[in-house]
Amino acid sequence: LFYKPNIPLAVIEAKDNKHSVGAGMAQALAYAEILDVPFAYSSNGDAFLEHDRTATSGTVTREIPLDQFPAPEELWQRYCKAKGWTDSQQQVNAQDYHDDGSGKSPRYYQEIAINRTVQAVLQGRRRILLTMATGTGKTVVAFQICWKLWEAGWNARGERRRPRILYLADRNILIDDPKDKTFTPFGDARWKIENVDPVKSREMYFAIYQSLAKDERRPGLFREYQPDFFDLIIVDECHRGSARDESNWREILEYFAPAYQLGMTATPLRDDNRDTYAYFGDPIYTYSLRQGIEDGFLAPYR
Repeated sequence: LFYKPNIPLAVIEAKDNKHSVGAGMAQALAYAEILDVPFAYSSNGDAFLEHDRTATSGTVTREIPLDQFPAPEELWQRYCKAKGWTDSQQQVNAQDYHDDGSGKSPRYYQEIAINRTVQAVLQGRRRILLTMATGTGKTVVAFQICWKLWEAGWNARGERRRPRILYLADRNILIDDPKDKTFTPFGDARWKIENVDPVKSREMYFAIYQSLAKDERRPGLFREYQPDFFDLIIVDECHRGSARDESNWREILEYFAPAYQLGMTATPLRDDNRDTYAYFGDPIYTYSLRQGIEDGFLAPYR
């Protein structure tokens, strides 16, 4: 059950009335865990059993008559209260995803990644990590995160303006392809930083590290922008050197320390990327290669 598109609130497992009202609860809770929804229900057609996954004390499970099932707004308000969101935080969390009119919507795990990231930003978490297997659509996730925050007018300072976002990677194809395809709804707000005359009037920026970095041939273009210029920085394929302690690219991230920084990687924690996990922290969501194959979104490899 959705409060509105892309905001799932509950899952119901239905049995016939040869079963008890709670016979499907174990299944409902398993689905709720996978789909990251706060309320689980079981029913045999005679009543509902509710399990409130947000409850930390008090009544967690209760039986509800058929004619007293909670309205969507009631469940939404209970969920917001459990999260401790202010009115403005509720507004941003409820901001619509971008709809391109194709009828396609993000997959369930993409919804979870998008919603959890937006919530982490609103809760003030400055370093965020998403670990998602190659081919599971990290670019789509990044776009919808940016769109929700941009449309809602969120920014790091709480000012009345849209955010300035930097999408950062280490290869031109990882920048040009998203900019020219997935991120086209941003229109003229897009700008690729690639010369010595930095533009500061846009809102959705794209750059490779090499064009910003300081070396023997370049002065460090990133210093043309104030440290707090960007509200959000998204680092694609962040395991490839960006967060290593000795990396000259690390200097860019540290310079823009006031910004919220989201790292995206397909690589689980291992010895050669330990610095990445130390810098961004534990992933707020992981969608593994195995999960993708089991769900049918990825093909097994040979």
